[in-house]
Amino acid sequence: MGKLKIIVSKMSLFCTRVEWALKLKGLEYELIVEDLRKGKSELLLKSNPVHKKVPVLLDDGVAIAESKVILEYIDEKWKGGDYYSLLPQDPYERAQARFWAQFADDKCVFGTWGACRAEDGLEKEKAVETAVESFAYLEKQIEGKKFFGGEKIGYLDLVAGWIPFVLGVLEEAGGMKIYDAERFPSLHEWAQNFSEIPQFKECVPPRDMLLDYMTASLSYLRSLAANKP
Repeated sequence: MGKLKIIVSKMSLFCTRVEWALKLKGLEYELIVEDLRKGKSELLLKSNPVHKKVPVLLDDGVAIAESKVILEYIDEKWKGGDYYSLLPQDPYERAQARFWAQFADDKCVFGTWGACRAEDGLEKEKAVETAVESFAYLEKQIEGKKFFGGEKIGYLDLVAGWIPFVLGVLEEAGGMKIYDAERFPSLHEWAQNFSEIPQFKECVPPRDMLLDYMTASLSYLRSLAANKP
């Protein structure tokens, strides 16, 4: 088997979760880094012709797109023996992990980004309130546990793993506050445990780089909105 390759953007939290999974599995991989500000490479467009987005996992001649799909592919292909398991064995628990992972992306990631983009005033207040409500559901899921997967990191932890690294950056860029230790004590404790894992930290860009990137992205999107006819 040839070395695994991942087409990524270094600023993408969706790409980072795939790296984390490969590290947990003990698999070697090579990063193919896209600079999306300069356009999309022929390799990316060929490997993911439908969505044309990162990440894409390249494994021995096949391409797998979409981060959560990639996580499941990795867990299914490299399982048993000494391989680390990402998803629980119990069918109900697996279904729950998938449900909450989808919720975390749909409501927490995109809810936070929506609040970040919202203009000041009532629109922003409502967007922040909606995002806070979504994080409250995650708080209930982690209560009484070290990780979402129990005593060890699992699939849902990887999907939610952007929170300790990126949420504060989005709050600063968007001039808002969604998350703090008083409001979400269990989630805060989980985030501290997760963010202290050395092999995870090394995959995340420096905070100042993330902040510059998010701020520039917001400015660009707002300028597009302002110039709409």
